[in-house]
Amino acid sequence: MANPERKPLLLDFEKPLSELEARIDQIRELAEDQDVDVSDQIRQLEARAVQLREEIFNSLSPSQRLQLARHPRRPSTLDYIQAMSDEWMELHGDRGGNDDPALVGGVARLGGRPVVMLGHQKGRDTKDNVARNFGMPAPGGYRKALRLMEHANHFGMPILTFIDTPGAWAGVEAEQRGQGEAIAYNLRQMFRLDVPILCTVIGEGGSGGALGIGVGDRLLMFEHAVYTVATPEACAAILWKDVSKAPQAAAALKITAWDLKSLGILDVLLPEPVGGAHGEPLQAAAILKDALLQNLEELSQMTAQQRRELRYQKFRSIGVFTEISA
Repeated sequence: MANPERKPLLLDFEKPLSELEARIDQIRELAEDQDVDVSDQIRQLEARAVQLREEIFNSLSPSQRLQLARHPRRPSTLDYIQAMSDEWMELHGDRGGNDDPALVGGVARLGGRPVVMLGHQKGRDTKDNVARNFGMPAPGGYRKALRLMEHANHFGMPILTFIDTPGAWAGVEAEQRGQGEAIAYNLRQMFRLDVPILCTVIGEGGSGGALGIGVGDRLLMFEHAVYTVATPEACAAILWKDVSKAPQAAAALKITAWDLKSLGILDVLLPEPVGGAHGEPLQAAAILKDALLQNLEELSQMTAQQRRELRYQKFRSIGVFTEISA
């Protein structure tokens, strides 16, 4: 027997739209049963639904964008890789006895060009999330990532990283294995690589766990993704001892793509299909692929030394501010 179609997972701010769409379906069914022509009314309601969808998704608060970034059906690293690449072969292991499923990577062809792709991988349901550790890599994951990046550098293949994690695994065992050292070592080594590096925040970019594969020549980010030094929940718990103030923390942290663009941290803001990437994943993948190919073409015109200098200056300029005296 065929599996029933999955029901949509609605966020709170999507409910008015869902109710309107349900009303349209109900009117259409009643009209068919009673053989009544209500096409004009349906067209008006459908136009209103399109307008309402645009109004909702063009006025989201930072905390609402965070909900979208964490949507369980949002496309993952493997979803994008499989949708964009002509060929794909996943590579495993950090050559130290570990193969972290929370961070995946391998060799692929993008637009006919050999590249190395890697990124955080969350699960689709509770069982899969447990297996993937909710997209929170252990030290072995970052060492696997660096092994793949060094492989790419050796063979002259560009590196494409996809960021989607609440943060690196903060367990005691992770600390015992050298979590901080693994991330810090990745940061240093990524600055030294000769090949083009493009980093894309596809969902949730959290803390050093995101930055561990986030040092690149250019940073791309989907419009409903977030990038933050700490989760709003953690920030609220630290500052106010009250997790319920997470929405206030989300606004203060400047976590959205629009915030990062205005601060000069983000290079390319990628538009999403109306309703979010989870609604039209293939369209979102096409948008990302076009942006990656365009930026790769531009970066390939530079020398290795020019790319390293660009990378260095990009991160040196982050956090610079000017004080204006009263």
